[in-house]
Amino acid sequence: MMVFLVFAPIAGVKLCAAEDVWTGVERIVAVGDVHGDYEHLVVVLRFAGIIDDQGNWSGGRTHLVQTGDILDRGPEPRKAMDLLMKLERQAKEAGGHVHALIGNHETLNLLGNLQYVSPSDYASFQVEGSPETEPGRPRGYAERQRQFGPDGRYGKWIRSHNTVIRINDTVFLHGGIGPKYASYSIRWINDRVREELSDFSRLPGGIVMDQEGPLWYRGMAKGDERTLGPLVVAVLKNFQAGRIVIGHTFADGAVTPRFGGQVLMIDVGLARLYDTFIRQSCLVIENGIPYALHRGTRLELPSDGGKDMLRYLQAAAALDPQPSSLEKRIALLQSRLATGGNQ
Repeated sequence: MMVFLVFAPIAGVKLCAAEDVWTGVERIVAVGDVHGDYEHLVVVLRFAGIIDDQGNWSGGRTHLVQTGDILDRGPEPRKAMDLLMKLERQAKEAGGHVHALIGNHETLNLLGNLQYVSPSDYASFQVEGSPETEPGRPRGYAERQRQFGPDGRYGKWIRSHNTVIRINDTVFLHGGIGPKYASYSIRWINDRVREELSDFSRLPGGIVMDQEGPLWYRGMAKGDERTLGPLVVAVLKNFQAGRIVIGHTFADGAVTPRFGGQVLMIDVGLARLYDTFIRQSCLVIENGIPYALHRGTRLELPSDGGKDMLRYLQAAAALDPQPSSLEKRIALLQSRLATGGNQ
């Protein structure tokens, strides 16, 4: 059975193409991969004025986009989901909106691939007095599986979401759009993902696990810009957009433009999983102008990959707890510029 989520129009904002295209939105806040780091998610949302000190919506008519991968690796993904579920309701009442997009780790959990689930994640689902779990399974395993099933609280919530949306002239998704899907519509992609996640027999040869599909593709984040430039242009033309915002691929500590600003990478490494650095940054688009909100300070995005990128990274590093995770990146860029490189 296919599940469709239909949103009622919000006063002052024109709702187009049912649930996956919005226009007339004055302010957008976009947050990349969370991976169970509830604490840092809360800090970033406070910096952006999305929540107050009690964790309630304070963003007014803002649209909050979380580009997927709330789950896995980190200690508190359930708390992060619960927060976003609450904010969905509160934002709607205030004339705003919360878009929690589907990432590859959401799909892995729905499909029963649990290799990245942390012990504390399982424990958060354990019910007092619940029977012993089956041998080799952690406590909370059975309860968590039920909650992520088709009729479970979190399973239904994730399956109801979009994979790709467009707000004004900006497209948001988790991974990217590979050549195979460059001509497909936002609606088609969202419908196919929902169908496959509702009927696993549709998965073979489908879009959900396709490495060129929107949940997995990394070309827009890592591919050669000269080679893939025509692809980005084609996707933007097809989606009637001016830029694409993606998570999924580590942006090395700061919101990072590619393809002359046509692609913005926002997986800044919010979760404290791989090292001790603290990274707290998100993307804000106000009246059509994108900027980074780095530890609560507005930073103009760089116009090139050379001197202006250096300016931007140095400004961001100065805001970080020292040493900044950006120091290595800055040193590499300075070395390249010293030898005559600008890209």
